[in-house]
Amino acid sequence: MSETLKLTASESVRIVNSSAAGLEVEAAYGAGGEAPPAHLHPDQDEHFEVLEGGLRVRIDGIDRELAVGDTLDVPRGSVHQMWNPATEAATVRWTTTPAGRTEQWFRELDELQRSGKTTGSGTPSPLAMGVLLREYRDVFRLAGPEPLLRPALSALGLSGRLAGDRAAHAGK
Repeated sequence: MSETLKLTASESVRIVNSSAAGLEVEAAYGAGGEAPPAHLHPDQDEHFEVLEGGLRVRIDGIDRELAVGDTLDVPRGSVHQMWNPATEAATVRWTTTPAGRTEQWFRELDELQRSGKTTGSGTPSPLAMGVLLREYRDVFRLAGPEPLLRPALSALGLSGRLAGDRAAHAGK
């Protein structure tokens, strides 16, 4: 039996296979999406295959369109964004290797969606996201100058914790 986790108001993943070697999901991207924050994964590689619809990708500053059957490899450390600005939904097979704590990261995002700790547009609240960005630095990092981002995100994460936000799956 597979499980579906909601990452944003318009994006979800269905877990296909989860092991230490890799996490394979089928991701659904709703129509009319906007670019997420530029980010990177310090210790993991990602592989995407478009199954339905299409996606726009920006990787290391280069934009490209992906259509059904197209694949894309995102090496660890590459700054990227992926979204669906089209009028029809898209489905993608997405593999992260090694899995690391990616499944827990997805579960945290799902918990924020389910608990309503989101903004009007369905994105996680800044304080809640600050907690996650601090806790899951091994999985997900915002792109930008590290000497500026790290203290700002630490302060945001601390503020979130003081406000009662916690990473629910961090130790699991």
